[in-house]
Amino acid sequence: MNYWLIKSEPSVYPWEQLKKDKKTDWTGVRNYAARNNLRDMKKGDLAFYYHSNEGQEIVGIAKVVKEHYQDPTTDETAWLAVDFAPYKDFKKTVGLTTLKNDPFFQSMDLVRLGRLSVGKVTETEFFKICELGGVKL
Repeated sequence: MNYWLIKSEPSVYPWEQLKKDKKTDWTGVRNYAARNNLRDMKKGDLAFYYHSNEGQEIVGIAKVVKEHYQDPTTDETAWLAVDFAPYKDFKKTVGLTTLKNDPFFQSMDLVRLGRLSVGKVTETEFFKICELGGVKL
């Protein structure tokens, strides 16, 4: 299993909306590094759901329910989409400041590559952040 982080502005598509919808297609990614991460996702992989810009915090965990396919929002074949479903709420959100202030997370994509909308998370990072968020898997 691989672990990821996906970002959405809460004013555009908040975690609560994903929970209400029960599933969503992750479209509109127009960065090659982020696209490559979408391409590498496998069904069953877990991804932190991060509220960017407003909040700047991890609020839950989503699960990949459909692997990459042509992004339906464009005719350009270079871009991909992946489907996610909500998996688990965080009991306590984990803010970007918390991660930036902890030397353990200095090499994490979220900390190093702040503008990357779909990032990799190591297994160790994943479980440490779950612990900070009060989540047991």
